[in-house]
Amino acid sequence: MGRFETCAVYIMTDRRYGVLYTGVTAYLLKRISQHRAGEGSQFAAKYNCKRLAWYDIHDDINVAIQREKSIKRYPRAWKINLIEAMNPDWMDLWEEIRPQPLPGERRTIEELRRGDVE
Repeated sequence: MGRFETCAVYIMTDRRYGVLYTGVTAYLLKRISQHRAGEGSQFAAKYNCKRLAWYDIHDDINVAIQREKSIKRYPRAWKINLIEAMNPDWMDLWEEIRPQPLPGERRTIEELRRGDVE
């Protein structure tokens, strides 16, 4: 798997204890950058879910898909506990996962969305 090919289940939100959107992807960085740009999911865009609250990395996309299905069946309180176990302050975890440019190099959100950063 390349640097930007990361299978993951993730939860986006608009704010602490706000709307929760659970998703799965084979390209975590690209997918989160799409959400942040208001693209990729009508639900997430409608409710302004642009903050990455939680994520779980997997080696196998099929395992990630099963995990997403399980999480979607869980009650909201369980999802909040899941988020708070990893991210008690509900910080936007985008800063934690986004690729940092090399010295003297800049990357735009458009480059990330297109996947032009390999």
